[in-house]
Amino acid sequence: MCAQIHIHTLCNRWNQQHENLEKLNMQAILDATVSQGEPIQELLVTHGKIPTLVEELIAVEMWKQKVFPVLCKVEDFKPQNTFPIYMVVHHEASIINLLETVFFHKEVCESAEDTILDLVDYCHRKLTLLVAQTGRGGPHEEEGPQDGTPMQELQKQAELMEFEISLKALSVLRYITDCVDSLSLSILSRMLSTHNLPCLLVELLEHSPWSRREGSKLQRFEGGHWQTVTPPEQQKLSKLDGQVWIALYNLLLSPEARARYCLTSFAKGQLLKLRAFLTDTLLDQLPNLADLQSFLAHLALVETQAPKKELVLEQIPEIWERLEQENRGKWQAIAKHQLRHVFNPSEQDLRLQARRWAETYRLDVLEAVAPERPRCAYCNAEASKRCSRCQNEWYCCRECQVKHWEKHGKACVLAAQGGKAK
Repeated sequence: MCAQIHIHTLCNRWNQQHENLEKLNMQAILDATVSQGEPIQELLVTHGKIPTLVEELIAVEMWKQKVFPVLCKVEDFKPQNTFPIYMVVHHEASIINLLETVFFHKEVCESAEDTILDLVDYCHRKLTLLVAQTGRGGPHEEEGPQDGTPMQELQKQAELMEFEISLKALSVLRYITDCVDSLSLSILSRMLSTHNLPCLLVELLEHSPWSRREGSKLQRFEGGHWQTVTPPEQQKLSKLDGQVWIALYNLLLSPEARARYCLTSFAKGQLLKLRAFLTDTLLDQLPNLADLQSFLAHLALVETQAPKKELVLEQIPEIWERLEQENRGKWQAIAKHQLRHVFNPSEQDLRLQARRWAETYRLDVLEAVAPERPRCAYCNAEASKRCSRCQNEWYCCRECQVKHWEKHGKACVLAAQGGKAK
């Protein structure tokens, strides 16, 4: 009886932690959207919580790899409600979303301390998963009624969620590369030598798993679903392509990274593929890539290097390795224990949890804490669209943005140059 009470208490604590994380997530997004200070980011840094978030992120990633597949294979486990399992699957998405929002600030990256190594490894695993989506265009959203079991439906949701998580990991990695000149030697070695991230990023640009063709139509994955891109918008750089280009710029042109990246014949061959993408249209949108174009022209003429064989005392990430060692050989037992005590709640527990989640996502509460909404820079009406290049001006519609461009254009280009290639 005491053991059951203890387990129930632990479950309640985890549920409360997840709800608190969701509230932090929503508030951080609100703060970033209205550009009026970001207290969530400041609180996380002040209280040293970024390493805690990174460890929690990797723990739930491991659970999804080691325990969730076991749960899905248990034949006699047929829950009428998969909501408790979905909460755990969704937990990783919540954490990476929060990290994506706050990692824009360099002090957040610095506050991650040694766990930045673990986060780099995490992002590398996710980018490798994105490359594996080549030719498949990412998971397809299912439409209409489904005939599968609740657990089969949950697996489909988890697959789509994994794709979205990987895209957010790409953004987090880009923000880490913004700090490349202040990263430790171990982190640089991990990014440039162990994982060879520049070559991996070239593969992502080549295959662009967030874009696909449906017949004659081009679709991009934006805002959590696939959207058809109109012909006039097809030349416009997508946010995800932009993140890859900025990360490449940081890793190839920053002094610290250039001094330590070994340009082998393989790396040279991969990087020179970028020249085909550096069109005038792209350079108009990201003018700083002209420096990358010059770097590649020089690279084409220089001799390649042999792989370096240096004796380096390398610091290695420890969270994944530690968690795996602590639980090696126990995954089946963990799954069975959770089936009995965590993922088989009573009807009363489910109703209680549903009420708590309804409170978490109350729209009237969110509206009450939100500051005044931004205004259109042209007509002063309430605005919902932000200039995609500089992120500084707001507009209520496309027409107002076009009319304001004559005044905003020069400032927009300067702001974009300063913000996207530091």
